[in-house]
Amino acid sequence: MKKIFEVFLGVLTAFGGFVDIGDIVANSETGARFRMSLAWAVIVGVIGIVLYAEMCGRVATVAKRPVFDLVRERLGARAAMLNLLSSFFLNFLTLIAELAGMALVIQLVTGVTYLAWIVPAAVLIWFVIWKVPFSVMEKVFGLTGLALLVMVVALWKLHPVWGDISHQVTHPAVPKGEGLPTYFYFAIALLGAAMTPYEVFFFSSGAVEEGWTPRDLNINRANVYIGFPLGGALTLVLMALSGVVFFPRMIRVDTLGQSALPVSLGLGRIGLAVMLVGMFAAIASAALETALSSGYVVAQYFGWQWGTFVRPKEAPRFHLVVIVSMILAVIAGLTTIDPIKVTELSLVLAAAALPLTYFPILVIANDRQYMGERVNSRPANALATVYFVLLLIAAVAAIPLMIVTKMGS
Repeated sequence: MKKIFEVFLGVLTAFGGFVDIGDIVANSETGARFRMSLAWAVIVGVIGIVLYAEMCGRVATVAKRPVFDLVRERLGARAAMLNLLSSFFLNFLTLIAELAGMALVIQLVTGVTYLAWIVPAAVLIWFVIWKVPFSVMEKVFGLTGLALLVMVVALWKLHPVWGDISHQVTHPAVPKGEGLPTYFYFAIALLGAAMTPYEVFFFSSGAVEEGWTPRDLNINRANVYIGFPLGGALTLVLMALSGVVFFPRMIRVDTLGQSALPVSLGLGRIGLAVMLVGMFAAIASAALETALSSGYVVAQYFGWQWGTFVRPKEAPRFHLVVIVSMILAVIAGLTTIDPIKVTELSLVLAAAALPLTYFPILVIANDRQYMGERVNSRPANALATVYFVLLLIAAVAAIPLMIVTKMGS
């Protein structure tokens, strides 16, 4: 019974914590401009994160070491350093966006500028990391994020033409007034949102923090095979809401508040309040993950003690990296840099760096020295190879498309 409850909580946590500010912004904006014609990009991204997150969890469960801890040992210091630099930079950009996202949600509630809430948001995240056990922090924020299910009810209350939505998904087309470069730019942004590198580093390190063993492989599978797809489905609902409300009115979404407007139209103030609670919890969960991931990748590369499972004084360098990352993110946020633009930039750069993140995972998941008989199966390797080629194509195209389309404008 205890195992069943643990699996149940793991699935709900993955579900509630899947939607961060990147997913909210990307899916709202694409829904407003392309309706459901880019749903395929979300589906491709969800399959990819499921495939590679399962490898990460399996590596951590079998080897009892997180993936990044093995990258330097397996691929060498130079290759691992390149991975470290790209991962840390993307974590930093994402952390700026997540802390600002928490502040923006509070601004929607209070009417006080988000700049006044960035420091309190960072203090909250720091306090949770410092004082709250890993399993508790993950479940509290993840499960509270399930308030975002209110979007499903709001979509139903708006009475969309379900046949039209289904046709848009199955027959994707570029709407009039939009070009192919912009279409594929947003497709790559959605891919980056679904497969953000911090997710796999956090998931792998979290498995070690939770003390998973080979007997917990079913818990790993439940998290990735059920939790991530459910989270992906929720982002598709967000895209559909935006398409139903904004696309017919030719309104572009460029603020976080606009993302919540369809729920308000469908369910009124109560629905909006529930939506904002879910948004805050989901974005805060992502802020926790990105802050911790910054510490994870640095500490694991240099072989330092790390994790929330040991007291701070036993892992001082790990916690120092986390704290410094948060301080720098706060300083960047207080410069009044547009957090939505930072979010969009982080998604495209994440897409450009995806091969650096996922190639080492594929290598380690096939290494019998670490995995024994738990290496990838042939079908898994075939699908992972196809995905890696896709990631290479997206990585090559990401920056040129960002320049040509002026970040989708």
